[in-house]
Amino acid sequence: MSYVEMPGAKVPIRMWTDPAAVEDVALQQLRNVATLPWIKGLAVMPDVHFGKGATVGSVIAMQGAVCPAAVGVDIGCGMSAVKTSLTANDLPGDLSRLRSKIEQAIPVGRGMHDDPVDPGQLHGFATAGWDDFWGRFGGVAEAVKFRRERAALQMGTLGSGNHMIETCLDQSNSVWLMLHSGSRNIGKELAEYHIGVAQKLPHNQGLVDRDLAVFVSDTPQMAAYRSDLFWAQEYAKHNRAIMMGLLKDVIRKEFKKAKPTFEPEISCHHNYVAEERYEGMDLLVTRKGAIRAGSGEYGIIPGSMGTSSYIVKGLGNEKAFNSASHGAGRRMSRNAAKRRFTVKDLEEQTRGVECRKDSGVLDEIPGAYKNIDQVMEQQRDLVQVVAKLKQFICVKG
Repeated sequence: MSYVEMPGAKVPIRMWTDPAAVEDVALQQLRNVATLPWIKGLAVMPDVHFGKGATVGSVIAMQGAVCPAAVGVDIGCGMSAVKTSLTANDLPGDLSRLRSKIEQAIPVGRGMHDDPVDPGQLHGFATAGWDDFWGRFGGVAEAVKFRRERAALQMGTLGSGNHMIETCLDQSNSVWLMLHSGSRNIGKELAEYHIGVAQKLPHNQGLVDRDLAVFVSDTPQMAAYRSDLFWAQEYAKHNRAIMMGLLKDVIRKEFKKAKPTFEPEISCHHNYVAEERYEGMDLLVTRKGAIRAGSGEYGIIPGSMGTSSYIVKGLGNEKAFNSASHGAGRRMSRNAAKRRFTVKDLEEQTRGVECRKDSGVLDEIPGAYKNIDQVMEQQRDLVQVVAKLKQFICVKG
């Protein structure tokens, strides 16, 4: 489908979904965002749903301003995927050992490494810029500097919620590695600190929603936030790269005889800010639950624990600010999912997938998510599908 346009206070709201299918609270959030004085455009992806501050699945283009709550607390959260030389024929009948080895190598949930991972020890890991990256930690907000050691130990860890590590098969039976994570606790603390700063600024006092507080250009607060934001986005990218390095090492050891090789990594943020130019304007584009889908650019759009995911190439649709959805998107809250479904439902909906099937991940049940194939159909003018993947192992925190 192409987009549906709804009227908004300052800009029209372009929606790549049926507005009637979007919850009222999410529609109100979109209307609220469209009232911001700095806004120049708002695009809504088919995985849209209610979120804190701004809807998940929205692309907010502003001039001279950025809203930290719209970026979200998991700064730089995103996906990475790698195609391997392995095929379905290389897989063992019992996948539980492989899942166990992955969980041993990569801490999940609130877990962290006993010692910081040395990227130099990871096979083929590009260490350029690593020391410079950590050297810039000295410039982050004073309020979080005491987290330096924890940030180092959490580098290369999964987290919980919808974060996951998967091994998948594509439609030609090639094995792919895929994972989803962000900037861990350090990103969360940086985000919460800056959201608090923004909400106290005088120019934000008359907003319809205090969560839409912004920083404006040429102020010390904006400079501080941008510095911390871009550092946290880099942390998230490094975090995924280290996890992928650890995951590849597990695959090498477990499939020694097959001597697996790996194609170049595809990686994309889906909670972040980028400086981009549209219609002759330099804009700060916030993608909250959306990926960049510039012409020919690779992206990853995951489903859920028991459904397909997609590797895509962007079509460069400027009406959507070169964006696409970041996944299937939730159709019900975590609490609603826990009330609605049982562990037996989870077992049924993840049949054939080696994964956790207990109450601790019930809120991640596939039934809590929108239909990924329908979401993909709604954004045919945003991306083209390169590969359709189906997981056979899913690791959750």
